Amino acid sequence: MRGRPAALLLAALLTTPAGAATLPSASILSGTCCPGTLWTPDSRSLLFLDGPPARASTGIYSVPAGGGAVTRRFSSVAFYSPDLRWAVRPGTGDATTLERLADGRRFTLPTRGADVVWSSSEARVAYARSDTTGNFDRRTTRVFVANVFGAPRQVATVYGGGPTAWLSEQTLLMSGKASASARDRTLFALNVQTGARTTLRSALGFRSVASSPDGKRVVYTVAFDSAARNGLWLQSTAGGAPRELNAFGSYRWRDARKLLLIPLQTDGGPHVLRQYDVGTGAWTTPGDLGDQVRQGDWNVSPDGTRLSYLSARDGNVRVLRLP
Repeated sequence: MRGRPAALLLAALLTTPAGAATLPSASILSGTCCPGTLWTPDSRSLLFLDGPPARASTGIYSVPAGGGAVTRRFSSVAFYSPDLRWAVRPGTGDATTLERLADGRRFTLPTRGADVVWSSSEARVAYARSDTTGNFDRRTTRVFVANVFGAPRQVATVYGGGPTAWLSEQTLLMSGKASASARDRTLFALNVQTGARTTLRSALGFRSVASSPDGKRVVYTVAFDSAARNGLWLQSTAGGAPRELNAFGSYRWRDARKLLLIPLQTDGGPHVLRQYDVGTGAWTTPGDLGDQVRQGDWNVSPDGTRLSYLSARDGNVRVLRLP
């Protein structure tokens, strides 16, 4: 693909596969109320933030994936952990309060309002504290981990980076530069117990880094670098050579072996859904949406059976079943 003229490569990326069927979807939230919906852990409902005048009070609401009555799930507006076991409430100054919803027990971390990254068991968190002045690429970032109700400890220092996800209960996926003056960032796996690092890739920057649900693979985009580095890449988090996927667009993991991608579409036509099998290395096309996704707002249910998106056509939240 690298030897092809740029115009031909772009045309290949944007072409809708012939005969793609339209995937039927249903509107479950109307009235352009609800960008940023998220799936519940059991894949049965979607959560969204709403308030007056549509709702009696501001809160986190829930709607069944198949449509139906809207109910209030949380009256408190906060960030919630992926399994909805914890509420995370940044406060004034450095302190962020984490509350276990089962019993209301709380502890605080000095995150300075930074995002908290949860391990899959939700028994451990990671966060980064960066300098607040200077160019982002040169800012010192210190990465901390803590067990719930425990004291944080620093596990790494990088520049212009931070943690992305937990690959296991002991291993963080991270990126950043080794020094403020370095050109390239490194994408690496860090064992927070031993300090051992597995370097995956070096590049000017990494975009849309997403680890697979089992933590064994990572997909990422490199742009504005050399021709040999630019592109969409798939790689084992244990190391080894990356695999170029020769595609460009918005992507989400469906499960540990399948990646869904909506290619960039510039002609105003419906967005097409493509699926990549990491075992066979083959792309398939489940169909098109008969619509476009607004502002990249789409998500796959945790069980991999449904896809939700914000419709560009009518502003409604729509859900479809994946083939």
